[in-house]
Amino acid sequence: MIIILLSGGSGKRLWPLSSETMPKQFIKWFTNAEAERESLLQRIYRQITTVSPGADVLIAASKLQIPEIRDQLGDKVTICVEPSRKDTFPAIVLAASYLFYERRIPSDEVVAVCPVDPYVENTYYESVFSMEALVKADTAALTLMGVEPTGPSEKFGYILPAQKEPVSPVRAFVEKPDQASAQRYIAEGALWNAGVFAFRLGYILEKAHRVIDFTDYSDLYDRYDSLPGISFDFAVAEKETSIQVLRYSGAWRDIGSWESLSEVVEQKAIGKAVLDENCRNVSIVNHLEIPILVMGGKDLLVVASRDGILISDKPLCGSIKPYVEALHQEDPPAETP
Repeated sequence: MIIILLSGGSGKRLWPLSSETMPKQFIKWFTNAEAERESLLQRIYRQITTVSPGADVLIAASKLQIPEIRDQLGDKVTICVEPSRKDTFPAIVLAASYLFYERRIPSDEVVAVCPVDPYVENTYYESVFSMEALVKADTAALTLMGVEPTGPSEKFGYILPAQKEPVSPVRAFVEKPDQASAQRYIAEGALWNAGVFAFRLGYILEKAHRVIDFTDYSDLYDRYDSLPGISFDFAVAEKETSIQVLRYSGAWRDIGSWESLSEVVEQKAIGKAVLDENCRNVSIVNHLEIPILVMGGKDLLVVASRDGILISDKPLCGSIKPYVEALHQEDPPAETP
């Protein structure tokens, strides 16, 4: 089985550290067993190769990300370069075309697509590799992995299985329901959509050729800028009738906000930072050379970098995106001596 890792967008909800040139998956938030700092990308690659030594991993990434991927992983992985930022369907199709037309991978090879930004344990990737047998059994054309929810959340999409079995046909999808609806779906056995898909390589190429006029990888690459941005869920999964979901019950965190990140990063202060003894549930990430001192803070997040400074109540961190977009729309400040 081949793993395609989708190296996502700029992570505006993790401003001011995550950016176009240094997205969240490359920032070294964590500490490994050797007490070395590591990024989400390094952590995920380490987990995949621990579960399956010698795993074949292909990273779909933008041109801006290539230097950082090479710096962190060297030549351990192959990179499929996206000419421009698109949604998940074009990115997956381009990666699949690269495997088939350039690497000559046979069309019946099993491919699993995974996002590069969840914080999980090794059991998550054990489940990903177990999807290979499900695909080869040909009980469904498309296999998803769904996460058992820890509670009703309005932040995630939901998969509604037909049954509460470990593997079940998919009945429907629901995109970010309100909390009351989410609670009802969970009672019926609904799962969070983890964005993990497994299929035979020829399956996605057949889907692609139906909607995109291209002959091979090079032709698709040249046409890539003109492709509409559309998610794999909308383009394929939600329209597929032969579809099943594997239930995953282990720990899973989507590192999509400062609040969720602060829950998994062990250090409460990264960089030059001091918290007094009266602070409660305070996290500081300081990428500046000047120190930060917080006294008596409660449920507080402070993040500082050359691109800006964020000071926020932790429960409000998930609402940062529109404010960051507004900041980026403003004219840049004039240079001063």
